[in-house]
Amino acid sequence: MINFNSSMLKKWVEENADFLNGARIQKIQQPTRRDFVFGIRNNGETRKLYININPQYYHICFMSKENEAKRLIEIPQKPPMFCMLLRKYLENAVIARVNQPQYERILEFYIETYNELSEKIYLCLAIELMGKYSNVILYNYDTNIILGCAHNVGAEKSREREMAGGLPYVYPSGRPNQWYQGESVDNIDDYYAQAIYNDKIKKLKSDCIQIVNRKLKKDKASLKKMRVSDDFDKYRLYGDLIMANLYNCQDYSKSINVFDYENNVEIRIELDETQTLKDNANRFYRLYNKGKTAYEKITELSCALNENIQYYEQILYSLELASDFDELLEIKSEIEPEKTQKIQQKSQLEPIELDGCKVYVGKNNRQNDLIVSKLSRDEDYWFHTKDCAGSHVLLKCENPSDSLILECAKLAKQYSKGSLSSKVGVIYTKRKYLKKPPKANLGYVTYKNEREIIL
Repeated sequence: MINFNSSMLKKWVEENADFLNGARIQKIQQPTRRDFVFGIRNNGETRKLYININPQYYHICFMSKENEAKRLIEIPQKPPMFCMLLRKYLENAVIARVNQPQYERILEFYIETYNELSEKIYLCLAIELMGKYSNVILYNYDTNIILGCAHNVGAEKSREREMAGGLPYVYPSGRPNQWYQGESVDNIDDYYAQAIYNDKIKKLKSDCIQIVNRKLKKDKASLKKMRVSDDFDKYRLYGDLIMANLYNCQDYSKSINVFDYENNVEIRIELDETQTLKDNANRFYRLYNKGKTAYEKITELSCALNENIQYYEQILYSLELASDFDELLEIKSEIEPEKTQKIQQKSQLEPIELDGCKVYVGKNNRQNDLIVSKLSRDEDYWFHTKDCAGSHVLLKCENPSDSLILECAKLAKQYSKGSLSSKVGVIYTKRKYLKKPPKANLGYVTYKNEREIIL
């Protein structure tokens, strides 16, 4: 990360002094505790002044619409108190002049405005771009008394320089020489907007991975606990053997010896001596039915858990692949729909041209579902890695050549967890042989009549 030093600030002030001097502050917004957006107008032109006092990204610039989108700025419904203070004193006020104290990473806007008694007063907005000490301070230039600041600094944090409303404003002291070293940046807006965008992508991706890993761990633990005996069939056999020997054995016996014709062996069956043979047989039939029902239920739940595990592994792959904030928001809305605002489905799936045919590659489950549900037709070809998380690949071509099918299979491998493996199976079939089961997870399909290519 390039440090925003005093030389860069000096250059920026020199380039923009003509616009700033005499400009009117029209609008003030504070999206977060650490960034501000000022609407400034002069000479028939309006620009957005962006101030960031985040210790990692501290800088000032005029912000373009493109980079405003990169910064993912969201204006809160209820402005912070400091923002209200700035609006009270600075909105519609004129910037009389701008100044940078020599060798300081401080930009000063000297403001002409009026108080409640319509008396002209002079204020100074000091923007201090000094790493973890960055701050925005508004003070009365005539009295040198602070009206308010973005971050109050008490005596417990700094004995030399307290910052709060009602205290005098003083310049920082003891500045290290290295503060003024570093390279210059030709376009501050582009550089820091991209840095902030990358950081927000990294954080959102990390948050999503934690959510998915937590759910994946829970389902794997549940699957591990799902163990049920599958020897319930012996109870059916016991019941059948007892019923076949009702007239050969006595009621109220502790046990009976019978010949098992299924396994060609004589066995001993322990009985409840307080019950008749028929009652014992019915008891074994009940145990059989109970065991069978439990086994079927556990099998069903295990299958559902296995599907969920595959689904979460697919999401992890999609997160690994995602490099766009909107794609990550789509994935987050999928894994936490109850905590995410509904996202309008926007098809941004651009096809790849291969041999004059269109090929679509899904980068997440929503895109995979879009491929299967809306973009595909019965005679299109669908590709996916076998037993491996990956993208759905759709080839729209009536009679594809073997070489084209191979290229699509390579795409399926490339966009999968097995992209670096020496051998990966890629299956393909026509779209008409795909089926999306009811209530299945997003992007999940079953298939038949498939062929396999080993790559």
